Amino acid sequence: MKNGKIRVLVVDDSAVVRQTLRDVLSSDSAIEVMAVAGDPYAAADRIAEELPDVITLDIEMPRMDGLTFLKKIMDQHPIPVVICSSLAGEGRESAFKALEYGAVEIVTKPKLGTKQFLEESAIAICDVVKAAARARPKKLRPAMQIEPKLTADAVLSAPTNAMVETTEKIVVIGASTGGTEALKTLLEALPADTPGIVIVQHMPELFTRAFAERLNQACAITVKEATSNDSVLRGQALIAPGNHHMLLKRSGARYYVEIKDGPLVCRHRPSVDVLFRSAARYAGRNALGVILTGMGDDGARGMLEMKQAGARTIAQNEETCVVFGMPKEAIRMGGADHVMSLEAIPAAIL
Repeated sequence: MKNGKIRVLVVDDSAVVRQTLRDVLSSDSAIEVMAVAGDPYAAADRIAEELPDVITLDIEMPRMDGLTFLKKIMDQHPIPVVICSSLAGEGRESAFKALEYGAVEIVTKPKLGTKQFLEESAIAICDVVKAAARARPKKLRPAMQIEPKLTADAVLSAPTNAMVETTEKIVVIGASTGGTEALKTLLEALPADTPGIVIVQHMPELFTRAFAERLNQACAITVKEATSNDSVLRGQALIAPGNHHMLLKRSGARYYVEIKDGPLVCRHRPSVDVLFRSAARYAGRNALGVILTGMGDDGARGMLEMKQAGARTIAQNEETCVVFGMPKEAIRMGGADHVMSLEAIPAAIL
């Protein structure tokens, strides 16, 4: 970083996208766009002159595709890479490969829309770039955060006491940067009779369904993108759809999820805080909360509320996190009963 700013190289074959990303990233005082490149060859020439802190990379480009370029970067000189994709059709499959090859995160390309859409898109892109910069082995300056933040009260409805006693256990999990691979590791280790799981992973819209389908193929449990009124069942994990909040609810002894719109909470939609606070309210001591790798503090307050409601709570340790932000904040606030490695969490859940 120079002058305390995260220096970003934007690589995309569209001049319009390059200019839009330059404008979006430059709007954040913590970020500086050091250069833009229309293809990987031009990007390689620029990297030879000066190493960026973060690269934003399109997947579909002429002369050399983004995946090939990503592999070369990771083989020769690892630099945090954020995939910026339309995530349409086969692009989603390529995006998953990019994560496997070492990309830190995926964001959807900014596009014209309402003022609110553009503002939320800018927040997401800038936050992901900051998280990518933090994911380097070298310690970097903590990212700036914009206040004020809305709390989960903006989404949650008023509580009700009309609930039937139940002892059915529920696992709620929250993750962000680095979470896609962490969740894969965790869920693959769980047996088919695992208690019902509800997951919020910060992820773009249209990406969560493909993510759930891939996990479903790899895991003994069933994994699906959640829809409103889905029951939480043993041997099944429900993943919040991108760009929608997910709440745990209860009707008698039946747990189910509600999918709803609403404002960004802790700068995210879906928000881990919304899920965790609903778990505290409707599951209480029957819940187990797990917070995984990610930047920021989404989920920290909700985890504390879960603990205060009698739930057990686990935070991933720093050594196995891509970004030790969300777990660190949960620990700092006193919400985590246990701190452990990613590999130890599946046994602890069981």
